[in-house]
Parts: sequence; C-alpha cells; structure tokens
Amino acid sequence: MKASRYASSRQKSCQQCSDSKARSNTRGDARLGSNTDSLISALVPGASYPSPNSDLLINAGGSNPTLPHHTIDTQTIINDADFVVSSGPPGCIPESRIARHPDSSAAGEVPEKPDILDFSHLDLICPINVDDISNRWLNPYISSVGQEIKEYPAPVTRFIYRVLKSYAAVAARGRDTLPFVHPVQMKTPGSRLTTCLSLVRISENPLPGSEDTAAIILQREMENIAQVRDDYDDISLLAAFQAYLIYTMILFFRLSQKSNPFFRSAMMNLQELACSSSRRGLVCTVDAIHTRPRWEEWIVAEAKRRTLYVMYLFDSVMSAHENLPTFLGTELRGLPAPSNKSLWQAQNRSDWEKEYNIFLVEWTEGRLTIDELWLMPREFDNTDIIRRRRRVDQWLENLDEFGTMTFAVTGCTHVG
Repeated sequence: MKASRYASSRQKSCQQCSDSKARSNTRGDARLGSNTDSLISALVPGASYPSPNSDLLINAGGSNPTLPHHTIDTQTIINDADFVVSSGPPGCIPESRIARHPDSSAAGEVPEKPDILDFSHLDLICPINVDDISNRWLNPYISSVGQEIKEYPAPVTRFIYRVLKSYAAVAARGRDTLPFVHPVQMKTPGSRLTTCLSLVRISENPLPGSEDTAAIILQREMENIAQVRDDYDDISLLAAFQAYLIYTMILFFRLSQKSNPFFRSAMMNLQELACSSSRRGLVCTVDAIHTRPRWEEWIVAEAKRRTLYVMYLFDSVMSAHENLPTFLGTELRGLPAPSNKSLWQAQNRSDWEKEYNIFLVEWTEGRLTIDELWLMPREFDNTDIIRRRRRVDQWLENLDEFGTMTFAVTGCTHVG
C-alpha cells in the first residue's frame, strides 16, 4: 500500500530523532501505575476478571463465542488450539470451532475437526475425608488419631526441593506445560490458570530489589482467588487451585519470600482450595465398575490428583524450612497413583479412548493406588508382597516424568 503523502510532510526532525522519540513514547506508555491494579494492567493488558464461571472459551448453549479480556497472547493461544471448550449442556454444538491447521483446506485436504469438550455435569466422586486436607496445617500443633510422622531422608528432601523449584522455573519462563496441568487446560484462555502463567513471568528475571514489588502483585491475585472460591464451577475451581499453588511456589522459590508472614495464611488458603476442589470429586464415578469415563471427567480428576500430590510435597518442603515435622498423607489413601504417559499425553479424544481401553484390559484388578507406593503393611505375607511389587512394576512400565518423580520420592522414603 502506498504511503500517505502526509506521512512525512510534517516531520520536523531527522528520521533517526523521530524514531528515537517514538520509542521513548512507547516506553512511557508502558510505565506502571502507583498501585497493584495499575501494575497488573500493565503486565496483563486489559486485565478485568469476569465472573468465576465464565472462563471457558465457548459460552453455554452454543451462543456466540466470547474471549475474556484479561488474557495475554490470546491470538497465539487461539492459533495453537486443538480443542473447543464448552460449558453448555451435553450435545450442544458451538457456533465457532477452532481448527488446528486452518490452511489445510487450501491444499484440498479436509481440515481435522477438533474435539468438542464439555466440562459441565462432571460425574466425579470424592472417596476420602477432604476435611483432613484443609486441616493439615494443624498437624504439627495438634495431634490426632492416625497421624504418622514421615521422616524424609535428607537427600530426598533436597530432591523434592529441586524438583519443585524447577516447576516454579518452568512457570516463570513459560518453557513448557507443568506436569500437573493437563495440556487441554492451556487451551482455555482467560482462566485463572492461564492468567497466572502470564503474570508469573515477572519473576523470570526480577531486578535487584524488585522482588517485594513483584510479590505484592502476586499476593493481590492470590487474595482475589481465595475470596471467591465458593463461586467457581468444577473446572474453574481446579484452575484456581492450580494457579494459587503456582503463585505460592513462585513466591517461595523465586521471589525470596520464604520468611514472609504471608506464607502461613497462604498455605492455609491453599489447603482450603485443595479441600474445596477435592470435595467436588477426585475420581470418576464409573471407575468403581471398571468402565471408561468421559475424557473431560478423566482430565479433571487426574489433574486434581496430580495438583494435590504436588501440594503435599510442597507442604513437606515448607515444614522442613520451618523445622516442623512432616506427616504422611494418610487421608489420601486409596486415591489412584499418577496415570500413565500414554493417557496423560493423548492428543485427542479418539487416541485417549484407545489408550484407556488398553488400560482397562491391563488393569483388570483395579488401578494402582498411591498408598501402594508406601511402606508394605506389617500384616503382608510373602504372597501379598510379591503381588504388590508386581503391580508397582507394571505401573512403572509407562510413566511420564511426574510418575517417575513420584516413584523416586516414595521409593526412597518407603523402602519395601
């Protein structure tokens, strides 16, 4: 397009000076305000949170798709999306669909239809007493029946510390998806989770002396999450729980806030969020009859459990930092161990259903539970021990990095 004849006629300085002034104006426009809202707005353009239940890509009932206004790099997220997320009733067909390869039709190929994901009406149950999760912070101060002190060997404590520190680094640098966040969740722009993963980038290379300012910004967001936790639907509550955990790890590992008094209340709020999210369901209802659930149900249940396990590991790191005892999470007994790599990394519904059918055939006795990775019960005879080890060996055959880390921690802590 030909440039306007007025493009340079009013220029009263040389091109180099003009360009320098334009750059200066751009920098000036990006200056942060004097309060945290201004800081957040500068870091996350257009930051204004919708209602807690409106963080899905497609509106309920198949109405016109809307994107929340507080998402960073929304266009990039949309261009990479493989899925359409719907919060409407089962069977609803959104008006807008997002194709992964929009140019494939130009070559005469039929574009691949994306999966339509519906996270409403999830059929999940909670088989454990979740109140023990929210009260976990009391364990060092008030003894209760069934408490078991878990003494991590020093090398295991250092290993957990380094692994969780790496999770904080992954979040801060945006290099990859965290192993407790399902890839489908990253296709939902505007959720508390995606906003979190944009906002924590301020901790990537903080200037000397700026850690406290960055921490204030994150703490403000954490307070916002905690205040409205009762208003979230299931998928939004999971995203809020994950975001709060990530914020807490960023403060601890990257922003030098280990001694901040805010941390104790933050851990209490984190455990409350974990309790609320777990109460909505931690396993699929059809697991009891050895049947394949909906992919959406499995995604939410698996991501919840993984996030819960990470929170428990982080709690042990915090306890070690404060010279407090660590307690075995006996309240988690019976929950499934991390699922295999093929299920977690499945790219679409069809692939996942095929892998789950294989899983059902291979695990006819029921899936491995987290407590099967703990110390062998005293009442086990030789037959029980052989069976337990056989099941664990089978589970080890197809693990992702999260499952491997889980086994490393439990295997070195509970020798058996």
